[in-house]
Amino acid sequence: MEKGKKRRREEGEEIEAESSDLDHSLSLEKNLTFSDTLMALRIMRAQFPQIDKVSFQPFILQSQLYSSVKDRTQVDRELESLKREKVVRIFKLNTGQDDHGIMFFDDYLKQIDHVVKRMEERKQGDFEVFKWFREHVIESKLEPSIEHQELINSLLVLSSSSSDHIPKTQNHFMSFTNHSVDFHCSLLSLGGRVRDQHISLLINAGLITRQLIDPSMYWFAIPNIGSILKGLSQGRKELLSLLNRKRYKEMMLASLEKMRLRFSPLDMRFHLRDLIGSGLLKTAHTPTGIVIRISKD
Repeated sequence: MEKGKKRRREEGEEIEAESSDLDHSLSLEKNLTFSDTLMALRIMRAQFPQIDKVSFQPFILQSQLYSSVKDRTQVDRELESLKREKVVRIFKLNTGQDDHGIMFFDDYLKQIDHVVKRMEERKQGDFEVFKWFREHVIESKLEPSIEHQELINSLLVLSSSSSDHIPKTQNHFMSFTNHSVDFHCSLLSLGGRVRDQHISLLINAGLITRQLIDPSMYWFAIPNIGSILKGLSQGRKELLSLLNRKRYKEMMLASLEKMRLRFSPLDMRFHLRDLIGSGLLKTAHTPTGIVIRISKD
């Protein structure tokens, strides 16, 4: 675990340094592709658009990586390595499509802390569950999903090993003792009431979402991402509609990049990378520059 944290800290320092040096106005035409996945992630993180009225850490779509690094097998292999080393986390996004978001691990922890702070200010819930989730679940479970019983078991294991630091919940629905065995048994004797309330808090905070196909499974989620995902879907439709209205269903990248979308808080560069990587748009190099075209069915 310490090795993963050290790697994350080193990556975080490098990312912050690069972010301050990067020219955010650098055209997409001049930095459309990269040699490796980590470099692509760093630059796209630095170029993530500022979103008004939303406190949100940068994220990257997996489709954007596919548009930026030519070898998809290389992307998948390097992304898996970065996930195992706890440099990034990968999330299944609730867009109705097979979308996956990538967030640097430390950015994700900042996003969690921001949400928990807001809930504390509103005095909503038992905050010890967030500390447990942050320090034990997130650090040990690296896959995009977790099974209900696995989540429950991790709570029980933690409870039984925390005899000297057992919190009292704000709702006072349970009387804790200083003995781990008593605490463990009292959790079980409540028939899941405590555990279900904790899980409800995690869902309400936007940290997990229940899978529709299998209610016994949860997706790990990025808090506060709902409005951004709505804008992502609307921006995709708007950009495709714009190109479909053109006579040849194409535009020069240099001209297209300067345009602003009406219905998405994400910028044109973000959407272009996404739609190129997902195969809905394609690029063509011409003597006058790169052309963006609608892909033929």
